[in-house]
Amino acid sequence: MYPTLISFGRFQIHSYGLMLALSFLIGIYWSIYRVKKRNLERNHVMDVSIIVVICAIVGSRLLYVVTHVDEFRGHWTDTFNPIQSSGEIGIGGTSMLGGVVLALLAIFLYCRRKKIPVLRLFDVFAPSFALGIFLTRIGCFLAGCCYGKTCDLPWAVVFPLRSPAGVTFPSQPIHPTQLYSSLYGLIILCALLLFDRKPRVDGLLSSLFFILYGIFRFAVDFVRYYEASVTFRFIGLTLTFNQLISFFMFLIGLILFIKLKKDRSLGLKKS
Repeated sequence: MYPTLISFGRFQIHSYGLMLALSFLIGIYWSIYRVKKRNLERNHVMDVSIIVVICAIVGSRLLYVVTHVDEFRGHWTDTFNPIQSSGEIGIGGTSMLGGVVLALLAIFLYCRRKKIPVLRLFDVFAPSFALGIFLTRIGCFLAGCCYGKTCDLPWAVVFPLRSPAGVTFPSQPIHPTQLYSSLYGLIILCALLLFDRKPRVDGLLSSLFFILYGIFRFAVDFVRYYEASVTFRFIGLTLTFNQLISFFMFLIGLILFIKLKKDRSLGLKKS
């Protein structure tokens, strides 16, 4: 819709880049504020924030490359080279879920090395992850990427012909999957904040994030457009690699939640 918000000659501010930057900045400052209530040091949040930013970029790019191998075969340097072999400047093509997974893994390894409670730090960042989904998917909608399949629903959107969605589905109404994702990011954020009003045992917020994100992402991917090369058949369903990751995230969250639920107070800290 509006891939470029501001343009001064060659200087441009892209909508997706702006929303991504906002999600990082707001998420970092919010996590610094939240860490005070979790008996963790502020410098841990700063260290992890830098790691998360790097992993989010690297992970999202790597997952895209893995699921689009044919595009990079013979010119693997295009994976991270800002000057592509085609002559284009910039790195196009990312998959957010790859960034989320790599960032979570990096937080886990950091906590193990620093000997700090892993689940407690996960709980600090969980709302920021949900906020990031909410904001960045709005950027996706404005840029016209991460779009859905054709449909005839009242809220279907026809994207401009110059956008990625418009190129694939010219003048055709499609699912605004970016807004679906932004909405579930907001729902997850509200759910986490609701549960976080009272002191909880370490890991409850993390388990809820994994469960809700796994469910929502798995569901939305059924109406999101993917090339046939990145899908596979399983028990009669056409699934994506992202759905496989989402399922395992849901499973991890469910196992953790069941373990915490053994406390009759449903995660409430004992006074």
